[in-house]
Amino acid sequence: MENYTILRRRFQFKTLSTTRHLLRLEKGVDGLFDSFARLDSRISSVGQTAAKIGDHLRSADAQRETASQTIELIKYLMEFNGSPGDLMELSALFSDDSRVAEAASIAQKLRSFAEEDIGRQGIAVPSVVENATASRGLEVAVANLQDYCNELENRLLSRFDAASQRRELSTMSECAKILSQFNRGTSAMQHYVATRPMFIDLEVMNADTRLVLGDPGSQVSPSNVARGLSSLYREIIDTVRKEAATIMAVFPSPNDVMAILVQRVLEQRVTGLLDKLLVKPSLVNLAPMEEGGLLLYLRMLAVAYEKTQELARDLRAVGCGDLDVEGLTESLFLAHKDEYPEHEQASLGQLYHAKMEEMRAENQQLSESSGTIGRSKGASVASSHQQISVTVVTEFVRWNEEAISRCTLFSSQLRLERARESLNEAAALRERFMLSTIVSRRVAAAAASAVIT
Repeated sequence: MENYTILRRRFQFKTLSTTRHLLRLEKGVDGLFDSFARLDSRISSVGQTAAKIGDHLRSADAQRETASQTIELIKYLMEFNGSPGDLMELSALFSDDSRVAEAASIAQKLRSFAEEDIGRQGIAVPSVVENATASRGLEVAVANLQDYCNELENRLLSRFDAASQRRELSTMSECAKILSQFNRGTSAMQHYVATRPMFIDLEVMNADTRLVLGDPGSQVSPSNVARGLSSLYREIIDTVRKEAATIMAVFPSPNDVMAILVQRVLEQRVTGLLDKLLVKPSLVNLAPMEEGGLLLYLRMLAVAYEKTQELARDLRAVGCGDLDVEGLTESLFLAHKDEYPEHEQASLGQLYHAKMEEMRAENQQLSESSGTIGRSKGASVASSHQQISVTVVTEFVRWNEEAISRCTLFSSQLRLERARESLNEAAALRERFMLSTIVSRRVAAAAASAVIT
């Protein structure tokens, strides 16, 4: 029992001692955490200070670099602000062909700076002649810079042309990239498109005309024109597709070049051909039926419109940038489509009157022959006349169906009412013709009956 008491006291003493020791350790750990927190705060503060110092150093370095570039630009600007038209005393940078890209970039910066300075002063930029004394501001610098940029642009265009003839795409691409700094490269893009053979070769234009219209003096028919246009437009698509491959490899903005190319194709090559193919006829002096009448013009118009619409879709598939190629194609036919309802109506009237004249002549011949033929022949004549009349009505229906198909092809929602009016009038003419046919049949039947009796 005594040993138990001793052991218990020792256990209580050890427990108390251990508890006190743990409390001291806990306080030490808390102190250590506090120290770590203060250290972390100091490290964060030092890091923020270092970051600010780094930002200041970068800002100072950028300002130093900007100041250095500004000093360099001012030095170049003073060179251009000498005598008007004097470009002989410029630094080697502006005449070194190996540094033409750098020269172009600097020249554009100088122009922007000088023009902004003049704009702030509210001074209009005079011409070189008016600045003969170079008395104030940066007007002379602006004029000389413009002359230099023009000279540099022409030099690059000449190099571009030479590389184009040798098919050196890398050199062409380099020149196009530099020229893009001048008016976003518009001059280079337009120059490239304008120098394509299909726009400057007269033989190409003559070949287009022969392919579609045939040789001079030959008879033109809608079917031949359709085949010719299909062949020509296929050749145009192939040419544009080949040019697109070169444009994609050369120009930094190929979509803009494709838009210019396709627009030039439609406005020059296609329009030139359509002007020869579609000569708008007069509504006062109608073309004679022996030469096809108005119907020939309308058929030609329908063929040309349909084939050109197919060309527009194919050009869109090849690529034409942001160009509204369908809208531009529509504009090529506006002059014809605006008067289309009047021409269609006049054509139906011309066909109707021509057929009526033909029927009157036939009726006259029948009347003359009915007085001399026998009874047996009279009945056959009447039957034959009835058969011809049905054939004529069927033909007139076919004309109307053809007119409706053209109306559907040409008419937009804005012109639909005018088209309806024309078709309604054509339908009225058809009814008149059918009534006159019925009367003619009755007359013929009566004549046959008289001969029989």
